[in-house]
Amino acid sequence: MIADQLNRQLRDLRISVTDRCNFRCRYCMPAEVFGNDYPFLHSDELLQFDEITRLASLFASLGVKKIRITGGEPLLRPNLPALIAQLTKVQGIEDIALTTNGTLLASRAQALKDAGLKRITVSLDSLDDERFGQINGRGAPVQPILAGIKAASDAGLKVKLNAVIKRGTNDQDILPLARFFRGTGHTLRFIEYMDVGNSNGWRMNDVVAGQEILAIIDKDMPLEPLAEGYQGEVARRFRYRNSTEEIGIISSVSNAFCSTCTRARISANGFLYTCLFASSGHDIRAALRSNASDEEIKKLISDIWTARADRYSEERMQTTARGSKIEMSYIGG
Repeated sequence: MIADQLNRQLRDLRISVTDRCNFRCRYCMPAEVFGNDYPFLHSDELLQFDEITRLASLFASLGVKKIRITGGEPLLRPNLPALIAQLTKVQGIEDIALTTNGTLLASRAQALKDAGLKRITVSLDSLDDERFGQINGRGAPVQPILAGIKAASDAGLKVKLNAVIKRGTNDQDILPLARFFRGTGHTLRFIEYMDVGNSNGWRMNDVVAGQEILAIIDKDMPLEPLAEGYQGEVARRFRYRNSTEEIGIISSVSNAFCSTCTRARISANGFLYTCLFASSGHDIRAALRSNASDEEIKKLISDIWTARADRYSEERMQTTARGSKIEMSYIGG
């Protein structure tokens, strides 16, 4: 394994397969910025499946064990199960997961499972149709997402749910979400509203801290903490008392976990980013398409990672500077 300037090893790789999405969530791709004339990437700018698989193999040789497929909305990428099938054959990769908004999942879940996918995470920020429609910016209802979750579970995929909580928008949904998914076997994780990208109008006052979320749930359904599942886990784990059912809290704002971050990100157009909040990336696609050898590309990746010193979330509270950052639609969550 290789380590960065803060002795954090490279273990996890997130790969975006498209910058497009069929939602316009306020915290990620607000419609007034990502409108009909927004210059999304052309197909020839996207990494092709063989290029992604080659990169996954090179990252695996440097210590990566886990891959997560992201977007945009990854299920918009045609023939995605074919990529999953290729990645399952990469030596050294022990786990492949995918994050989706769930709108297309009902019709795709079985094919993804048949291709070798084991886990899936579905984003769902409210169970109220009106609120959910406002959040997703398309007026999309909740039921197709729930149908996708059921289809994924029926296909044998392990399902997790992510809910981003923003004060004044969906903080009233914390307890209904927890109640709804308790007893389903699915792990629900609440995520603090983060200042990703440049266009979501983030303010600290909009953040509902993880401890506040926990207090709301604990008052109704008592919780107890669990030990970290693995080194570098982003979610703090809890279980409902006298049960084995879990929930998680991802507190990037109020309780930063930069010191244990082991994740690298590849954007849809083949740039390597060493932080979710990075302002710039490194062009790996150019190396892939210039007949560079595997050893040359491995050295490029290694040099980038070993020079890494990112710790944006820890520094957020120490400065009022908010430099330009890559949009999350390019590199996933």
